[in-house]
Amino acid sequence: MPDEIIRADGLVKEFGSFRALDGLDLSVRPGEVHGFLGPNGAGKSTTIRILLGLMRHDGGRVELLGGDPWRDGTRLRADLAYVPGDVALWPGLTGGQCIDVLASVHGGLRAERRAEVIERFDLDPTKRARDYSKGNRQKVALVAALAADVGLLVLDEPTSGLDPLMEQVFQEVIRERRDAGSTVLLSSHILSEVEALADRVSIIRKGRTVTTGSLRELRRHTRTTVHAVTRAEVAGLEGLPAVADLASVRGEAGVDTRFTVGPDGLGDAVGRVHAAGVESLTVEPPSLDALFLSRYSDQPEGPGGEAGRHAARPDQQNVGEPA
Repeated sequence: MPDEIIRADGLVKEFGSFRALDGLDLSVRPGEVHGFLGPNGAGKSTTIRILLGLMRHDGGRVELLGGDPWRDGTRLRADLAYVPGDVALWPGLTGGQCIDVLASVHGGLRAERRAEVIERFDLDPTKRARDYSKGNRQKVALVAALAADVGLLVLDEPTSGLDPLMEQVFQEVIRERRDAGSTVLLSSHILSEVEALADRVSIIRKGRTVTTGSLRELRRHTRTTVHAVTRAEVAGLEGLPAVADLASVRGEAGVDTRFTVGPDGLGDAVGRVHAAGVESLTVEPPSLDALFLSRYSDQPEGPGGEAGRHAARPDQQNVGEPA
């Protein structure tokens, strides 16, 4: 098995004068769930099409499962399964027949595994595809992918149209596939879903990678929210350079104090809170939503409204490594 299931270095894709990918980097390791995040137009779908061998890149280097997705696409697709966010099926076929056609790329499915995943997603495979709702069409594609014996799952908005119960089933099955050794590239607008599943995430903007790392690594570069009720005033917080947004009000229950703090000052700040006599304390690390938004709000726009496109890629940082 290669050291990286997916590797893209300086990936470029142009459509006329528009550069959809502008030096994108991506590294997905074996056996991990890798979140692939960015707003509409960031280049996620273009990247995925290149990885699937459906589109040829114009510059840079890309490797998938140890091969070139454009040159070796037929061979590589036998060991990967893809689920798009908007599934189109053959209207005259039943759901079960559609599953079998989709799975034929991988040599078919084991009957017991097929039946198990169909049951877990509560899908009626005897209905015609024309009679399915969007959510049920999505289930057909998910069953065909998640029941397949493949090493790589490429999922682009895979739970689009699913209800919360089915989203939970999806998460359970993805964890099982990861534990069994499969690798997952997960692109989703549901950040809580990525937060629940991803071992690492890559955030892209305007065709370039903004940051890559585990959630723990990413949180080291952001601020934590603290809310405390103490018996006395918390002394010295205003003098700590890592503390911001400080607000303190005395009420019947005690002194209500709220602030945000950088990673280097968290221990000192919480120690001062404890010294004031804690009645209640909530320490909330930033959510993936906050991390995602922070990577966009702090990127300055360069000439022509682009984030430093002509600079030597100063906006990229591999979290956990020197900037």
